[in-house]
Amino acid sequence: MNKETMGKIIAAKRKDLGMTQLDLAEKMGVTDKAVSKWERDLSYPDVNSLPKLAKLFGMSVDELMQLKTESAQNETTQSVRDIVSTILKAICLAMGVAVVVLSAVRQLDLGTAITMLGIGVACAGISLLEKK
Repeated sequence: MNKETMGKIIAAKRKDLGMTQLDLAEKMGVTDKAVSKWERDLSYPDVNSLPKLAKLFGMSVDELMQLKTESAQNETTQSVRDIVSTILKAICLAMGVAVVVLSAVRQLDLGTAITMLGIGVACAGISLLEKK
């Protein structure tokens, strides 16, 4: 995830609005030196002034601070998908190994072997289809 600093966001939004550092400072009730420090990531706006700054820029405080709950949820969803995919592949492998080993020691009848291989193939198919 490519994350910009708060200072870069403040500078970009200020410039998008055609404001100078002094203009922003006057609207926020701070000095232009404070705005300069914010933009260079040497300091940050006071927590109590973040809603005012976000409103001025036409964004939410979460966006200003880069709190992206949607992307965090997407990352969690992707992690779950990766885990499920790994489990499906493990079941596929386990079924294949079990059939080979049990067949080698002659402890497996044909019907059970076909069922186990069917489960393994189904898991492999689901794992492959999920990626598309």
